[in-house]
Amino acid sequence: MKKEDQSYLYLILIHLIIGVVVFLLPFTAKIYGYSIFIFGVIYIIKNQNRNNEVLIAAAYVVGSEVFLRMTGGNPLYEISKYGVMSFILMGMYYSGFSKGAVPYWIFLLLLVPGVVMSAFVLNFDTNIRNAIAFNISGPVCLGLASLYTFRRKIALEEINTILLSMGLPIVTCMVYLSLYTPNVQEVITGTESNFQTSGGYGPNQVATVLGLGMFIFFSRLILDSKTKFQIIINLIIALNITYRGMVTFSRGGMITGFLMIVLLVVFLYFKSNYTGKVKLNYIIMLLVFAMLGTWAYTSFQTGGLIDKRYANQDAAGRVKASQFTGREDVAQNEINTFLKNPVFGVGVGKGAEVREDETGIQVLSHDEITRMLAEHGALGIVGLLILFFTPLVLYLENKFNMFLLCFVAFWFLTINHAAMRTAAPAFVYSLSLLNVRLAFNRSGKSD
Repeated sequence: MKKEDQSYLYLILIHLIIGVVVFLLPFTAKIYGYSIFIFGVIYIIKNQNRNNEVLIAAAYVVGSEVFLRMTGGNPLYEISKYGVMSFILMGMYYSGFSKGAVPYWIFLLLLVPGVVMSAFVLNFDTNIRNAIAFNISGPVCLGLASLYTFRRKIALEEINTILLSMGLPIVTCMVYLSLYTPNVQEVITGTESNFQTSGGYGPNQVATVLGLGMFIFFSRLILDSKTKFQIIINLIIALNITYRGMVTFSRGGMITGFLMIVLLVVFLYFKSNYTGKVKLNYIIMLLVFAMLGTWAYTSFQTGGLIDKRYANQDAAGRVKASQFTGREDVAQNEINTFLKNPVFGVGVGKGAEVREDETGIQVLSHDEITRMLAEHGALGIVGLLILFFTPLVLYLENKFNMFLLCFVAFWFLTINHAAMRTAAPAFVYSLSLLNVRLAFNRSGKSD
C-alpha cells in the first residue's frame, strides 16, 4: 500500500474508532469535544497560521458540531460558533483580514440596531443575553469568517484539506448513527422525520451535516482521489453517509447535498476539455448508479416509506396538506411581522415572542431569511442582499473557484430550512469568498 493511502486510511480509521468509543463509553464525548478546541488552539499557535490552519481547525469544529450536540460532548450548545469565531480571530491576529471586505463590515453594522432594540423590547422574564446570542451568533460568525476569507488567496489543495477536515468528524457521526440504530426497519413506521435514526437528536440538523458530508466525499471522489484505493474508500464513505442521511427522513439537508454535487459536476463539465469530459462521463455514470443503488437499498430497508416521504405522502400514501411540516406558517407570521415593522423590525429574539403572543404557540424560526426580515426589518433585507450578491460578484472575477456556487447554494438552502442553528452555513458561506488558485510557488504567487 502506498504511503499516501496509508495516511488516508489511518485518518479514516481513527475517526471510525472515535465513533465506536463514544457509543460504548458516552463520557468520552466530552473528552473528544474539549480536545478539539484545545488541540485546535495548539495547532494554530504552533504553525502561526502560515497555511491557513485556522480554516482547517474551524472546519473540524463545524463538522463535529452536530455529533457533539447529539452525544452531549459540547460544553455549551452554541460553543461551536464561538469556537469558529475564536479561531478566526486568531487567524486575523497572525495573518490579518482583508482590507477590501467592506460589504461584511457593513453587514455586521446592520445587525447592531436589532441587537440594541432587543435589550428594550424583550419580555421581562426573558433571558436577554441568551435570546440575543442564540439568534445573532450565526450571522456574526458568518460576518467574522467572511472578513478573514474575503479574496484571500488559497490553493485548491488547501480547499480539499479544509473540506476533509470538515468531513472526518462527519464519518465519526455516521459510525455512531450506525451503532445507535443498526436495524432501521424496527424504528421506521411512518414518513415523519425520525429521531431514532438521527441518534436521538434533531433530524433536521443531522441530515444537514450528513448532506454536507455526502457532498464532501463525493467531491473527494471526483477531485482528490489520487489512487484506486482512495476512490473505493471515498465511494464507500459517501454512500454510507448518504444512506444514513436518507433514513433520518429529513429531506432538506439531503436535497441540499445532492444539489451541491450536481452544481460541482456541471461546473467541471463545462470547464473541462474533451478528455476531461470523457472522464467526467464515466464519473457521472458511476455517481448515478451509486445513488440509484443507495436509494433502492434505502427503499427496501424502509419498506418503501422513503419513496413516500420524498413524494410528500404519509404512510398510507395520502398526499400531505403541507410540504414543510407547518414551517410555512411560521415564515408567513414573520413576513406579517416585518410588514408591521418594516424599518428596524421588532428586535433580535423578539420575533418568537410576537409569534407566541399572536398564535399562542411557542416555536422558533427555521428560516433565517424571514427571521432577518421580522427582527431586523429593511436593514435585514440590505444585509441579505449583501450576502447573496457579493460572492456572485467574486465569481465573475475568479471563475476558477469550482466550489463557490456549491458553498453559496449550501448556505442559502440550509438557512431556508434550518436557519443558522449550526455553524455550518456561516462557515461554508465564508469559504465561497476565497480566491482559489491551482497552486502556489515558493514566493507565494499563484502559478
